[in-house]
Amino acid sequence: MEITEAINRAKKNDQKAFNFLLNKFWDSVYGFQLKRIENENQAEDISIRTFSKAFDKIDTYNEDYKFGTWLITISKNIHIDLLRKEKSSIRSKMSNAEDHSNYDILDESPSAEDKIITEQNLAQLLRDIKKLKPHYQEVINLRYFQELSYKEISEEINESINNVKVKLLRAKKLLAEIIQKN
Repeated sequence: MEITEAINRAKKNDQKAFNFLLNKFWDSVYGFQLKRIENENQAEDISIRTFSKAFDKIDTYNEDYKFGTWLITISKNIHIDLLRKEKSSIRSKMSNAEDHSNYDILDESPSAEDKIITEQNLAQLLRDIKKLKPHYQEVINLRYFQELSYKEISEEINESINNVKVKLLRAKKLLAEIIQKN
């Protein structure tokens, strides 16, 4: 399959085309982020977000540009957005004291109310996860509850790492749709 053909098929929601594009461009996007961040988990997370966003917005892709360049641009923008959020979060935690030599240290430990809300949210999340097909439940469980790496998940379910990534991407997307409906 050619890249142009895969893009056109992906625009028609062809899963094989999405898999082809993910397999073809994963290393370049992941490698790009790994060089920028020097943290494998963050680079993986941003790469997954990149493909998720790209596949959601594939209809907006302009064929005057190379697909790989488009993906790298999306990836770079996601990273910049994350940095901005981090920076604004740090700023908001700093005190507005006039001398700026003292900072208020916020107690970020959860209150009793926060713990109850968290437990309720977790219970709801688990109910929502159970609405997914079993193979999607499995990858979410292995990744987020057992905290396995993609490689470990791949070995556990006897599938390629790229298939694990795609399954996890689809599972997160379907879970987000279920949560939004609620």
